[in-house]
Amino acid sequence: MTTKPGLPHPLGATVMDGGVNFAIHSDNAKSVTLCLFNSPELATESTRIPLEERTENVFHVFVPGIGAGQFYGYRVDGEYDPKRGFRFNPAKLMVDPYAKAIAGNIQWCPELMPYAVAKTDDRDLTIDERDNAFAVPKAVVVDDKAFHWGNDKLVKRSWSETVIYEVHTTGFSKLWDAIPEHQRGSYAAIGSKPAIDYFRKLGITAVELLPVHEHVDESILESRGLSNYWGYNTLGFFAPHGAYSSSGTHGQQVTEFKQMVKNLHAARLEVIIDVVYNHTCEGNHFGPSFSFRGVDNASYYRLMPDNPRFYRDYTGCGNTPDVTHPRMLQLVMDSLRYWVQEMHVDGFRFDLASALTREAHLPDMRGAFLDAIHQDPVLSRVKLIAEPWDVGEAGYLVGNFPILWSEWNGKFRDGIRRFWKSDGGLIPEMAYKLSGSPEYYQISGRRPYASINFITSHDGFTLTDLVSYNEKHNLANGEENRDGDNNNLSWNCGVEGPTDDPEIDALRDRQRRNFLATLFLSQGVPMLNAGDEFGRTQNGNNNIYCQDNELGWFSWERDAKAAAIQRYTSRLIKFRQQHPVFRHTKFLNGRMIEEVGLKDVTWLHITGEEMTEPQWHDANLRTLAMILCGDAPLLRGDDGERYRDGTFLLCFNASHEPVSFKLAGPQGAFWKPVLDTATEDGFVSRARSIPVGDVVALIDHSLKVYQLER
Repeated sequence: MTTKPGLPHPLGATVMDGGVNFAIHSDNAKSVTLCLFNSPELATESTRIPLEERTENVFHVFVPGIGAGQFYGYRVDGEYDPKRGFRFNPAKLMVDPYAKAIAGNIQWCPELMPYAVAKTDDRDLTIDERDNAFAVPKAVVVDDKAFHWGNDKLVKRSWSETVIYEVHTTGFSKLWDAIPEHQRGSYAAIGSKPAIDYFRKLGITAVELLPVHEHVDESILESRGLSNYWGYNTLGFFAPHGAYSSSGTHGQQVTEFKQMVKNLHAARLEVIIDVVYNHTCEGNHFGPSFSFRGVDNASYYRLMPDNPRFYRDYTGCGNTPDVTHPRMLQLVMDSLRYWVQEMHVDGFRFDLASALTREAHLPDMRGAFLDAIHQDPVLSRVKLIAEPWDVGEAGYLVGNFPILWSEWNGKFRDGIRRFWKSDGGLIPEMAYKLSGSPEYYQISGRRPYASINFITSHDGFTLTDLVSYNEKHNLANGEENRDGDNNNLSWNCGVEGPTDDPEIDALRDRQRRNFLATLFLSQGVPMLNAGDEFGRTQNGNNNIYCQDNELGWFSWERDAKAAAIQRYTSRLIKFRQQHPVFRHTKFLNGRMIEEVGLKDVTWLHITGEEMTEPQWHDANLRTLAMILCGDAPLLRGDDGERYRDGTFLLCFNASHEPVSFKLAGPQGAFWKPVLDTATEDGFVSRARSIPVGDVVALIDHSLKVYQLER
């Protein structure tokens, strides 16, 4: 085949006039060979093309006469010396780190390993020279210009109006008979009219998808008849996962993903994707060689400085990509920009983001990764959400990410869980969390929307299980219940698991309403774990990462109780959106609003008096009330528009006993009941207004909300 030298950029496979340009980086390889395949299932390539041009350690070639849909891979030759960090093996076919689509499945076998498999501690030191092309997927050439976006653009909804819905692409629709059977569990289903109608009726504004990058199922899971359902095991950072496509995997998954985004944008719904740049599917030094390890192990991964045979592992998954290396950092930035500019996603949630901030060893908020994003004219303008922790030293960083970043607020989750299960000494914690966690975000100049508030997420109990189980029940995962977090801060309300006791059942329903009301009435950005709106259960399993089955999928058969909690959730979201006083863009500070005679926020004891210092520190106190004043002009968003809203009184009783609250407020005014979690519907209608100064009763574990009438 006649070829041309081609260009060293852009990296990856790029469709150009007359053919395709291929470019791949490797600092330490001696040679690179491009392998073309007629089908992803074939074990032997139809053509081998040496990449004879090398510019700044980028190997490149232009191949005329081919185009989109071409299957390919690379064979990379160099030293096999693991003790020095080199693991090149030309017998192994490598997936392009810049592949925009990947076709075919991993077939687990000894040939996937770059070393001779044996049950010894030094087995990775001996090279294996058997070909593995039959067992690995192939990259697919994609034409980025083939899809017509029309006038689609990023939604750019303000943070103060954002309500996030964290959902799994497959689990959402796999059992939904409103979706054509062949589309269930796919991108097409997420972007379908029934799904969009569901999202809009619920009231969410952003769909946050669990990982959609191409990922691999671990061999140990396959041996148990399980799979990596969540997808936190990335193979390709540019390629949408092919198994989530209903239309094909020979590049069609890219088109289907784009159409999903376009449909969601047309409904003013943002798309946020969960990205996993903190580790790859290749594992530790005993892991397989699929891509990065065989292309240039020493450049792509963080190796131990004193023994580069081994990997620095800040994730518990065996390896950590080295974003301090210019080319690995470039790959991450190129990937992020690709998903914004070519796939039109509105933002990212960064899994174990602390690992990406590490420089020599410890996290650094002025490190290369954060600096690169902050100066980028594309990435600095989309939604950026950090999961602010990893498993390494000093890796728990809630409140430490810089301006531009919002964070999963694990402190909010833990504090609210502890409060509603009636732990003591949590009144100050509760007040901070209701206020947007200023103790973490205000000092650095960030706003309340830096706090992504959540009670539950994909990782852990569902909301129903949170109020139904004290212990995890993960036996279905095949690890003898050792996996998953042991510290769930849950309370089963008296019985472990399902019960026919009506009192316990009523308490659990009340607790769910308490948690949801606290989530949506707190300052910050609420994130709803998909399925919590109707009471989805995982039967006490708090780690369903491997359960691609009915344990992890939505049930669309809703009984009366499920329908009731779903209506309640939708009304809560609508109530939040109608009242900007619950979504301030600046922190509350207790300032007096003279024309109203109230502070922007007032914290009250059950006596109706403002909280005193001893009361704040009373470990036996499990009740709190707050007045949020919205009767004065307030600032909405960042556009400078001013508005008036209602003033609300929120009363919380997390104790095991009923309590009486004296209703404070302006003399001669009335409080109109709006919400009462002790009722089955949650919201109150046609109730008489109550004069300021009267006393109202709250049953145990309940929450009431009133609106001021003058």
